[in-house]
Amino acid sequence: MPSARKLPLPTDKTPENITFGVCATSDPRIDEEARFRCRNIAEMVAGVISENVRMPDGSPVEVVWSDILIDGEKEADIVAKQFLNAGVDAIVCAPDTWAFPQLTLISLLGHFPGDMPVNITCGNSGPKPGVVFAHAVNGALAQSGRLAALNVGTWPDSGPDPAMTENTATALIDWCYAALTYAGLKGRRLVVFGHDSMGMETALAHVIPTRNIFGIEITRLDMKLLADMLEKEAYDKKELDDLRGWIDRHVGKRLQVDGAGESELFNRSLAMYLIVRDLMEDLNAAGGGFMSQLEWGSDLRGRPLPVADVMESIFNSTFDHRGAKPPLPYATEADVQGLLTMLFMTWLAGGTPPLFMDFRKVWEPWEIRSLAKELSIEYEDNELWAKKGFFDGDNSGSASFNWAAAPGASAEECLKNVSMPRAEEDYFPGGGNSVSFVSPPGIHGIAARLAFSSTHSRFSLMWDEARTISLPPELSEKVCRTSNYTWPHTFVCPKYASMTEYKQYAPANHIHMNWGLPPARLQHWMDMTGVRSLTPWSKRPGWIEGVDRPKPLKHIIDS
Repeated sequence: MPSARKLPLPTDKTPENITFGVCATSDPRIDEEARFRCRNIAEMVAGVISENVRMPDGSPVEVVWSDILIDGEKEADIVAKQFLNAGVDAIVCAPDTWAFPQLTLISLLGHFPGDMPVNITCGNSGPKPGVVFAHAVNGALAQSGRLAALNVGTWPDSGPDPAMTENTATALIDWCYAALTYAGLKGRRLVVFGHDSMGMETALAHVIPTRNIFGIEITRLDMKLLADMLEKEAYDKKELDDLRGWIDRHVGKRLQVDGAGESELFNRSLAMYLIVRDLMEDLNAAGGGFMSQLEWGSDLRGRPLPVADVMESIFNSTFDHRGAKPPLPYATEADVQGLLTMLFMTWLAGGTPPLFMDFRKVWEPWEIRSLAKELSIEYEDNELWAKKGFFDGDNSGSASFNWAAAPGASAEECLKNVSMPRAEEDYFPGGGNSVSFVSPPGIHGIAARLAFSSTHSRFSLMWDEARTISLPPELSEKVCRTSNYTWPHTFVCPKYASMTEYKQYAPANHIHMNWGLPPARLQHWMDMTGVRSLTPWSKRPGWIEGVDRPKPLKHIIDS
């Protein structure tokens, strides 16, 4: 008599890494030498993914490949079962010969959800030819409404062990990062303390669209829980001593605490990090946020508590007192759309630290030149700040310590540029300490911000390539004092947007930036999620070869 099988309790409850499945289609009529080459190409493609694609915590993705060439329906079913048993989350097909679309890849994909990421990577081969099949099956998928990314690359037309070119590999890797972000965040959750902060409609937690579009849940916890746990001292006191000692060693006298009372307030801020970290780990959270204003730290009708700036900065950094760690995107002011922006970009960039900024003062070229003249500062006309202008990214919370130094800098190198002044009492009567630094020049990345349309119930992303710049010291000092001096400052210059455009088209009062994020990765991810790409910059071409990903055929046919 049949009986049900009880599943064992898993020993590891953390989410699995993403698994890529690589396969090759073929034609049953071809010779064995060509079939041998097809298998080698599938293995080559699998190797490129395995060597170059990492989860945000630095761990490798899983990559499986099948040496069974998919000649027809029978082989499609066998490979599908292999992939299902391996828990494949995204499929890469690497054809080198002609094949029959419906009998091969289309039959394989019938076993998987319609939104599973699919990539077709082939050489521009003449002999058999795989590229003809790639166009045939990509067209068939597009007309049937299924998204696929086509990567017509380059490798030798002959020989048993061809190697793909660097450009082909880069295009494949960019797509893989989009696929792992899309698939890897499904079923994950964010943990946000407090309600929608400060009446910012652009920061609202759109729970149902976020669930339906991204597969992400938003867990809301009341700040009373954190206040109670802080009051109960629900943290490891020895670890708190270690964390404070770490700050004292690396920040030293740049930590502004006058007397035992202020020192204790700072310790309570550090205890908040330990409490929230443990709650986040318990819930397997992929990111978080903290409301702060007004109820937590500013409302004098209650008992204002210390600011969360240092806590938020540590979450967004790649290190803490225990050593290296992955950044956990964390948003100040419970800005959920900002949190989502940082989360997606951090995953797409392979775990680089996100920067949370106020979209503060935009300095148009005429205005910053005028200030330089007022200060009798000499400069060259072609200096970027004078020629293009910039904006001052400046916010009291969520500023990753990594952005106090160049990419790749050690924790020690970053923290030596960080100071922690007393929080501004007007904003934060609960006290505590802010984080302060000026980011170095030459950090290249993407500055972006999600926006939500209630008309269409969809998200859009306003974005541009950007870089950080420096100013002459006296000019930098003056610019910093124009806004909140004791908060972090990052001078950001967009690549294509003019300052007039930037001033008009910011979708919110916050903006976010990650380094090491190529535009193609962002575009592939937007293809998968249906997030609309917004680049209303008059100087940005609609297509930049070698930078943008090729627009999916499905989008062209559907437009």
